[in-house]
Formats: sequence, C-alpha cells, structure tokens
Amino acid sequence: MSTQEIANKWAEYCRTGQWDKAQAELYADNCVSIEMEGAQGFPPKVEGMDAIKAKGEHWNQMVEEFHGVEIEGPIVAGNHFTASMKMDITIKGEKRKVDEELAIFKVENGKIVSEQFFYPV
Repeated sequence: MSTQEIANKWAEYCRTGQWDKAQAELYADNCVSIEMEGAQGFPPKVEGMDAIKAKGEHWNQMVEEFHGVEIEGPIVAGNHFTASMKMDITIKGEKRKVDEELAIFKVENGKIVSEQFFYPV
C-alpha cells in the first residue's frame, strides 16, 4: 500500500473507533510510539506492538466514557502523514472534555513504523 492508502485507511479506522484494527493491519511489528514530554502516565517512547498495545490498554483504563472522535486529514508528504484528532472523552474522575492532538506517522515498506503525538500538556 502507498502512504496515501495507509493514511486513508488509518483515518477511516479511527473515525469508526477501530483503533485495534488499524494497529493490527497498518503498523509494523517494530513500530515506535512517541508521546509529548511531560505526558502524565505514559512513557515518552515505547517500541514494538506489544508495548504500543499495552499503552493503548492503559489509556482505555483511564477513560470512563468515549463520546466520539473527529479526524481532520490525513495530509501526506512523501512517506509521512499527519492528521488532527479531537476526542470527546470523559476521563475517570474528570469532567467531559475534548482533547485535541496532532499525530504524525512515518511509513516504510507499506507499514507505519512510527507515530508521534503533539498536544497541550
């Protein structure tokens, strides 16, 4: 698949809440995930699908209710793509809010090999 095809599939899966399917189908086994410095409760970098899945499970445990997501993009440049995400969520012990972040992905050999997230900390 081309970077554009991967980006489009990623956005489609995320818009429909199929995060696990996106990871299983589109991510390389040795993918790297990078969070913002100072992100509470998450390591700044994890490597490999087992670690990325564990990070996702940790995030799911923090969420009381997921109300929806808006994805703007993707925008492709070479073997990278980006998209903005607005997640309408209620985190356990907090009020409902919309979290906004920018995600940047790198694609090699038809798979996502890195993801990096930018958001207010």
